[in-house]
Amino acid sequence: MDSANTQDQLPPVTLTKKARKQLIIQQVNIHTRITYTELVNLINVSEDTIRRDVNELADDGEVVKIKGGAMSIAYHYGHESETYAQQNKGVIADKTLQLLRDDMIVLIGGGTTIREFIKKIPTTLKATFITVNVLSAVELLDKPMIKTIVIGGQISAYSQMTVSGEVFEYLSNIKADLCIIGTNAIDPVNGLTDADWETIQVKKAMIKAADKVAILAISEKLNSSMKMKIADLSDIHYLITELPADSKELQAYKAKDLTIL
Repeated sequence: MDSANTQDQLPPVTLTKKARKQLIIQQVNIHTRITYTELVNLINVSEDTIRRDVNELADDGEVVKIKGGAMSIAYHYGHESETYAQQNKGVIADKTLQLLRDDMIVLIGGGTTIREFIKKIPTTLKATFITVNVLSAVELLDKPMIKTIVIGGQISAYSQMTVSGEVFEYLSNIKADLCIIGTNAIDPVNGLTDADWETIQVKKAMIKAADKVAILAISEKLNSSMKMKIADLSDIHYLITELPADSKELQAYKAKDLTIL
């Protein structure tokens, strides 16, 4: 599978330094994180140039440097006010609430869209939430009727998910009613994709550990793909975006027998 090909991708052109940085910030915000290789392919400059740009953006507090790339500043705890497309993510959160029922077992991931969803969960909901993300667990502590279980282990600096062997053993022994996760890229042909092998393996295990799977994604992530596949669209049941369900942008996904919310 090719490296990140986003709907915002431009043909190779020479950009000014300011324009390069703006494009880096945009792509990091849309996809949460992006690798140097993907930025090189997108912007058509050397990796050294990309590294310098990312270093400067990190020094200015615009992005967070991670191994091999950059991450959105809003993904870190305490930066909720800087969440990209927060209004759209709020719409997604409201839609996702209709999937919840009392006494459910919900397996949940992490990310800024998931964070917005957790904030809107009614305090009266009685359910069990299992997560591989510490920040999601912290948000869930505000919900008095929810029992929160964190699957422990080594935490990935890339995705902030636990990714060690304990995770796979735990997930192989449960069957949740619903799995709710975000995605960095989704495409009708390539399905769900990402760039980090460990994160991909955990998300695959989460999908297998649930009866139903809901994917939360702002529309800017539609029709984009990264290096490695997580799942085909046939493996998921709900796609939830901020767009109306009958939007033209979602027609190709409807053809995959997904329920669009």
